Amino acid sequence: MSVIRKLRIRINQWQQKLLYKLVKTKIIGADKDKIELDPVQPVIYAMLYPSYAEQIVINKEVSERGWQAPFQQRLNGTLPGNPYFGIYRRPGNPFRKDGLATIPRHLKRQAEWMLADDSRDIQVMPVRVMWGRSPERERSFLRIWLQNAGSLGGRVMTFFAILFNGRNTFVHFSEPLSLRELAGGETSPELVARKLARVLRVHNRKVTKSVLGPELSHRRTLVHQIPNRPMVRHAIESEMKENGLKREKLRKRALKYADEIASNISYTNVRFLDILLTWVWNKIYNGTAIHNIEQVKEVGKDNTVVYVPCHRSHIDYLLLSYVLYHHGLQLPQIAAGINLNMPVVGSILRRGGAFFMRRTFRGNPLYAAVFDEYLHSVFTHGYSSEYFVEGGRSRTGRTLSPKAGMLAMTVRSYLRDSKKPMVFVPVYTGYEKVFEEKSYLGELRGKAKKKESLLDVLGTLRSFKKSFGKVNVTFGEPIHLSPYLEERHPGWSNQDYEACNYRPDWAPELVDELATTVVTEINRAASVNPINLIALAILASPRQAMDENQLMRHMEAYRDLLAMVPYSDMTVLPDGHASDWLAHAEELGSVSRSKHDMGDLIQTNERQAVTLTYYRNNVLHIIALPSLIACLLLNNRRCTQADILESCQALYPFLKAELFLHWTEDTLEQAINSWLDVLEQRGYLEVSDGCYHCRIDGDNLPMLQSLADPISQTLQRYFLSISRLKHQGSGNLTAQQLEEQSTLLAQRLSLLYGINAPEFFDKALFRALIRQLIDSGMISCGEDDMLSFDEDLNPLMSILENLLDANLRQTILISL
Repeated sequence: MSVIRKLRIRINQWQQKLLYKLVKTKIIGADKDKIELDPVQPVIYAMLYPSYAEQIVINKEVSERGWQAPFQQRLNGTLPGNPYFGIYRRPGNPFRKDGLATIPRHLKRQAEWMLADDSRDIQVMPVRVMWGRSPERERSFLRIWLQNAGSLGGRVMTFFAILFNGRNTFVHFSEPLSLRELAGGETSPELVARKLARVLRVHNRKVTKSVLGPELSHRRTLVHQIPNRPMVRHAIESEMKENGLKREKLRKRALKYADEIASNISYTNVRFLDILLTWVWNKIYNGTAIHNIEQVKEVGKDNTVVYVPCHRSHIDYLLLSYVLYHHGLQLPQIAAGINLNMPVVGSILRRGGAFFMRRTFRGNPLYAAVFDEYLHSVFTHGYSSEYFVEGGRSRTGRTLSPKAGMLAMTVRSYLRDSKKPMVFVPVYTGYEKVFEEKSYLGELRGKAKKKESLLDVLGTLRSFKKSFGKVNVTFGEPIHLSPYLEERHPGWSNQDYEACNYRPDWAPELVDELATTVVTEINRAASVNPINLIALAILASPRQAMDENQLMRHMEAYRDLLAMVPYSDMTVLPDGHASDWLAHAEELGSVSRSKHDMGDLIQTNERQAVTLTYYRNNVLHIIALPSLIACLLLNNRRCTQADILESCQALYPFLKAELFLHWTEDTLEQAINSWLDVLEQRGYLEVSDGCYHCRIDGDNLPMLQSLADPISQTLQRYFLSISRLKHQGSGNLTAQQLEEQSTLLAQRLSLLYGINAPEFFDKALFRALIRQLIDSGMISCGEDDMLSFDEDLNPLMSILENLLDANLRQTILISL
């Protein structure tokens, strides 16, 4: 090696070491494991602007990934010219924001080198080095300079960008392009280079939008524009006519509403939250597992993304933003309840992207118009957003029936302007322990929901001494809005909806279907953790206590069954062994251990048992179908396959409406048969003379009884409610009366027989059952609101009788 070459290597090492005294990088973009580089063919790196500092960063990060360093490649003379190139050059005017498109001469030479030999190819990897990521780029001219120093300034501005933002440097790698494939049959080096530069500029715009987000107007500008927006002007005119109020007074009121609603994303606040939340997650969680985020990165390039997560905890707001930020995606605008706009906390949330909404818009058309216009501004700018279709947090652990208000406003906005495609991304968050366990338990026992306060927030600091286990965040299958609309209302995009104020007659039904689709997709993305498995096993045992070894066998049996027949292709199951899961559950305080000479017992007290129902309910939909099959076979000595299919298909519409199951009529039979095959394969069932029956040897029967338990309480509620209706007679009860009487009876039974499941007497579940009975035509609701029925209800009642223990049925009938 020549002296000059050694010197160049040493200088590069010194420069790199010096730069990394100021720089701390975070790698975002494409997953390293999914980037495939051909070790034979050279790689060139496409940057936004020429920058020696960025080249040093890229060289170091590439080396640490185990790829050939660009600097080394250059020294080896693998291909002519520099392995780095910029697709823009700095403008002559330092105040000009946009750079000038360029095609470097050495890129043309490299294209010529490749075209000279058919065996040659060049891999082109787009890389962005961002000295900080500021969602509020439009607010500070200095920050624009420092964020995009490569375009707006020379070495001096780059130096200041590194000095101020270097500890928050993000390096975005994209999947490499094959220059040979891109060239196709083209033989001109210049045209190949031009084609590559054009593709890279389009790609860069998508990356910028995905990572940094679009440039929203200054908050004050946005807020002051709201009174001039069409819907607000119309609402003001209506208020003037109806109530005789002055225009100026109404405009001031609209401004006040807009100021109350609008978010105010602050880069300083985001950095503070990033540092704080990193400390918090490391303090209280054993890790956060992220699944399927790559498809979000892909759809985020070309679409306005609306995240629609399940709502389990107040932590959901912060956790999702944290995950997106650390995976190189723009921060969403988050719809938050006005109850969270409390002193200090509300300000922090607002600066983290939250915009606040009142619980109801009823009776205030001006507020509704202002909120509509604010939401429309967010969507039309292409900014990602987030809201919870369940409305409030789930106190029972189930996915709640969706409230379609936000979805309706989103669809309405899209009918006004659909130039930018929109996609909904369902998100499932699976906790092993939620912060609000204690308050949920109190509310389920009848306590009034406490209003959020700053003191409550400060009180949660005591929780930092505890462990909350691991969190799974799974991104579900994206729902593209345009195809969804086209499938259900062909030609929607060719119609003008201004005359109906963007509320066509078909919209309410479509929005309701969309809401159900969203929560169904959330459930499809559900993950299963060790606490879910322990809850399924121990809650099915008498007195919620089990021998340690039997409990571990049952937990592993559940895991194996769910692995053999996954609920969906996104289902995540826990790693490790049952002994590890049990030790983890004890550490979290989910169960207790009683020492015994003949083998330790694992048990729960009343608080633990009720709390575990929450985590069982998280995955109740996953286990519902095999649980239903187990119920049928345990309460009938022999069943043909046709009997099982008939019973499951008859009850499926009710379970689907309550648990948001994803099977259709066409796929349900296949799912049932798959479970029958696996239960037989695992030895829980036997087939003789064309009939299925239970095996009662060994641990098979207890496991089958455990499998039947999760859905049995749901079936008991169905039987109770329908029995009450039949007992009172046709035309003698309203839907509300049946709901209230069913709830009271369920409460009574739970007290008499120690049913530690608060959702057993949840009014909302009885309401959903009655609604489904009406929708299916089994009962009807007359003009006087009385419920009528005939013999059409008898087959369902007969199936429920076959699914429940005779003694239990008799107990329910006596209680009527």
